[in-house]
Amino acid sequence: MLRVATVATGSVGADLGLKTGDELLSIGGRELVDFLDWEFLGADETFELKVRTAGGEEVELEVERPEGVPMGVVLEPPKIRRCNNRCDFCFVDGNPAGARKVLWIRDDDYRLSFRYGNFATLSNLKDKDIRRILEYRLSPLYVSVHATDPGIRRRVLRNAKAPEILPQLEMFAAGGIRFHTQVVLVPGVNDGNVLERTLSDLYAFGAPVLSVSVVPVALTAYSKHDLVRAPTTDEARRGLASVRKWAARARGERGSGWVYGSDELYMRAGEPFPPADSYDGFEQVENGVGAVRWLESLIESEAHALPKLAGSRVLVLTGTAMGELMPTVIASLERATGGRFECVAVENSYFGPTVTTAGLLPGGALTAALASRRGYDLALLPAEAVNEDGIFVDDTSLASLVAASPVPVRLSYHFTDALGVEAAA
Repeated sequence: MLRVATVATGSVGADLGLKTGDELLSIGGRELVDFLDWEFLGADETFELKVRTAGGEEVELEVERPEGVPMGVVLEPPKIRRCNNRCDFCFVDGNPAGARKVLWIRDDDYRLSFRYGNFATLSNLKDKDIRRILEYRLSPLYVSVHATDPGIRRRVLRNAKAPEILPQLEMFAAGGIRFHTQVVLVPGVNDGNVLERTLSDLYAFGAPVLSVSVVPVALTAYSKHDLVRAPTTDEARRGLASVRKWAARARGERGSGWVYGSDELYMRAGEPFPPADSYDGFEQVENGVGAVRWLESLIESEAHALPKLAGSRVLVLTGTAMGELMPTVIASLERATGGRFECVAVENSYFGPTVTTAGLLPGGALTAALASRRGYDLALLPAEAVNEDGIFVDDTSLASLVAASPVPVRLSYHFTDALGVEAAA
């Protein structure tokens, strides 16, 4: 059952009389379970829709709409499929006491993997889920492989019942599904020879495995440090050596690098990032793979559209990871705009200093970092640190941060989206 959240004025849905609170029951006699059914079963230009109105009346509607015209219906968020694994590095276990309820949700949802690129382990699939993936051809999926050795993978997932990943991938590949995959590198568990086997097995799949990222385990101050630790410099370098070996083979045989180390892996290894073209289109940039080179490339490509900021001072607040790397990005911005950009690397006071990504910075730490910064024309903050309700991970609101800031504030994902627009209010 699906419930309508909103209906756009003047839309097909509004013309049909759909309203907030209505329940969408079936299309062509097939039950609507979630947004996938709504989108795939309702893709035709004409279909029969059964609805239960907010008043309890069941009606059948004949839907007719021109090709490509949206229904204009927004559904209530789906119930998230919960994870049945207990990975030692699970970020949920790294939450501080008192974190808001939503941060404690362990999700492992193939639907969000298809829709948003969230990584899923595929360890909680039921037969009906498998049928839906194949019927709707949900491709590509983003899959957390971690290890292809069944025993090692079950150890990483802390799930003795986790199915073997290779037969799963083979089954879906036979149905036309493609995959972006990741390996979260846990020292002493799935690195070394285990990583080599994993890359070898995934490479043998050929075209269905579109890419592999190798990402070092990320831990907060509250993680299970008695069970898992971050890789050392030497361990990170050995992981990179495997990445480079297989990437060189893939580039020679297939024309792309195929396997990529995350920015964090390069940083832990103390080695420079490869050039932008080594990332082959930045397929896994949202997973921290090539983020710095992607930013540089974007700024270069959009330089002609950026405003001239000669005489302006712009403050950039980011996490400690990007703080080390921001000078090269800032240099590109200064060349493009003529403005002066200064970076402040903000330590994470919520999860602890080991969490270095900008997207998890708490509003309290950003507010404190801004408090003494006067004389700037603008401050840019990481947009990914704020949810859709304008709230930071520590429940600080964007509105309160803006009110307290001595500098005009804008949120930015990649600089080019924030320069030349109105400041946040």
